[in-house]
Amino acid sequence: MLRPNGSRTLAVLARWLLGTGLVTWRYLWETTPLHRGGECRGDETDLPPRLPPEAVDARVQLAQDGSGPLFHRLFRVRITDADVGPDRLVEWVCCDFKRFVPSEVVDIHTGELRDHGLDVADELLVEMPGPWNGPVKVVHRDAGRLHLVTLRGHMEAGQVQFRAREEDGLLVFEIELWACAANRLVHLLYSHLRLAKEIQLNMWVRFCLAAAAMSGGRPLDGVHISTRWLASPEGTPVRPLSSAGRSASGGAPPAGRLGEPDASQEHRRRDSG
Repeated sequence: MLRPNGSRTLAVLARWLLGTGLVTWRYLWETTPLHRGGECRGDETDLPPRLPPEAVDARVQLAQDGSGPLFHRLFRVRITDADVGPDRLVEWVCCDFKRFVPSEVVDIHTGELRDHGLDVADELLVEMPGPWNGPVKVVHRDAGRLHLVTLRGHMEAGQVQFRAREEDGLLVFEIELWACAANRLVHLLYSHLRLAKEIQLNMWVRFCLAAAAMSGGRPLDGVHISTRWLASPEGTPVRPLSSAGRSASGGAPPAGRLGEPDASQEHRRRDSG
């Protein structure tokens, strides 16, 4: 597992004291429209995707290991006049993840990557202000999607996907998260004081805008954000399989469909309406 060494302490402190203030200032003066759409209670389609069994070990921090409600969040930007397609954009995310995050408050550390960037079983350490860093592991990558799961020590317990596609002549980039707070303290900061939640929102909005800039295009109508929540993921830790996706033996769906967020399409249509 990747860990920051002692020489990074001053850099972390600087990001906490100076970077957070700068990001807050930029957030207050952000001119890109943010369509937050409110929050609502979810249903079983908001549960996290099923992970490949071989990807789950003792270090993985699943949603049912966390505390408090499960939040399902979707960040979407529709990009016009892009110079690249969805596959190329996801490739850039995998090869240079650090360029997409707000460097004032976040630093990214990886081990030695192959030429094509992040791949299954690779790990990242997202170094953030405060007492928590964000270790994550890649559980799936294909041409249009990167799928990560949190590891022990992360402030959240859950999963996140980065993906891109073409739709109606536009390049669409999305970040979808399914996560609980890792413990009661994070739950207090996230659900009650809302501090961690706003920091997360700012980071993923910046990621979406960076994706638009990297593509050579521009956001068509800002960033759309939807949030749905469940009281607790306990007892139903992953999304139930549909009858079409269930095998005769009742096992997991085919590997090519693991983590595919097809069950959320109706919610996306509802949120954008």
